[in-house]
Amino acid sequence: MHRPAPLRPPLTEDEVADAERALRVRFPAEYRAYLRGPDTDGFGVVRTEDGWRWPGDDQLRRDLLPEPFPHPDSYAAADNALWEAEPREEDFDDPAEMTAAWNAWDAECEVFEDGRTAGAMRLQEHGCGFSTLLAVSGPLAGTMWWDGRASCDRIIPLSLDHAGGGRPATFGEWLGRSSWDLLPPGWGGPTG
Repeated sequence: MHRPAPLRPPLTEDEVADAERALRVRFPAEYRAYLRGPDTDGFGVVRTEDGWRWPGDDQLRRDLLPEPFPHPDSYAAADNALWEAEPREEDFDDPAEMTAAWNAWDAECEVFEDGRTAGAMRLQEHGCGFSTLLAVSGPLAGTMWWDGRASCDRIIPLSLDHAGGGRPATFGEWLGRSSWDLLPPGWGGPTG
């Protein structure tokens, strides 16, 4: 499991407000309290030369943070349709036309993939493309999610009760726990 970044001092209220203005979001209440508290153990936003960022999240599309984080069920049909629309070599006589069609489809996929994590930031990277997300915008703000797209193309809730419906854990419920322990049964864990 990857460890959080080194301890940093708590942010002041002015710093939290500045980060929210710069990122165009209002942090969920539990996360805001965490940023202001004494135990900021590496999951906090930090000011860098490039503005406010989360350590280790170089792929974050800050422009998408204000967008509501979409529940995975809300885009399942569109995801399936996009994959079914992938250009296939057998449908083209001209390799250049196939390449152009596939490149256009791939660009559409990239936009779609970015939209799947709109309104969320990566709090923790677990290696091999797996990460823990905190939804910061929309109705799901304050909840924790597992980005498993590297192996199964899914984003799923981290939950304390998968048997009881799998309500996504809040940031406060997640803090101090391993994301691996909040995955549904059968999702495995870190190896080695």
